[in-house]
Amino acid sequence: MDQVAMTKKAGGPQIFVLGNEKGGSGKSTTAIHLAVALLRQGLKVGTIDLDARQGTLSRLVENRETFVKETGLRLPLPRHARVYRSQLPNRDDAESEERQIMEQVMQSMADCDAIVIDTPGSDSYLSRLGHMHADTLITPLNDSFLDLDVLAKTDREGKRILGPSVYSQMVWEQRQMRARMNLPPVDWVVMRNRLAHLDARNKRTVGRLLGELSRRIGFRLMPGFGERVIFRELFPKGLTLLDLREEGAGVTLTMSHLAARQEVRLLLDELGLAEREPEPQTGTG
Repeated sequence: MDQVAMTKKAGGPQIFVLGNEKGGSGKSTTAIHLAVALLRQGLKVGTIDLDARQGTLSRLVENRETFVKETGLRLPLPRHARVYRSQLPNRDDAESEERQIMEQVMQSMADCDAIVIDTPGSDSYLSRLGHMHADTLITPLNDSFLDLDVLAKTDREGKRILGPSVYSQMVWEQRQMRARMNLPPVDWVVMRNRLAHLDARNKRTVGRLLGELSRRIGFRLMPGFGERVIFRELFPKGLTLLDLREEGAGVTLTMSHLAARQEVRLLLDELGLAEREPEPQTGTG
């Protein structure tokens, strides 16, 4: 990768990258919650969707903008950009075009305090560009052997780690690239999303393997989200759990909402970004 792909300046935006080469891990959900948390601290925030064909983060931002226009509710909005993969047939030309577009987008957000980047659920040059910019890399991971395979190869019984996966190898390569460019090391965070249907024995085994792997390849573990339909319910409005205290949001808070909000706050607290606010009253249900 050409070093021109990374031109971070001292004192520039803090860059958070959501990365995982598997779909359905919660990257976009985490990205919008992180962006809103930063916005609610009074920061100027940019969001970049590198998974533009799927476009989940872009639709969340668009839905949020539409909801603000239709209701007049004053919700904080990020400066958003959607970056598509190049359609040029020649690989070198395509990568050059993607690199130039990425640099233009990053430059357009140079005055932001923070940038949140959502990457595709597959390996691509554009995804690697995104990872190269990360000050903090957040990898949401569903608590299962299937998702653990994103980070490591295990033996047939799922009891022993044989080595890092292709994604872990890619992250290591981007870390080495940053080191050669005298950039600060990446703070790699793996979010453990809990799956209700996974039995306790498997959860313990996955937890043990993740703990071992975190020491071997250098990431830190933190709690993620549970399986909740709430995130899907909020999608059409582009709302996050951090917006529900607003009058006019049109959501009656239940204990399930508050439990999910607490999960978000635990994550933000681990990242040093937690909001401090009184809990609102709940409705019934």
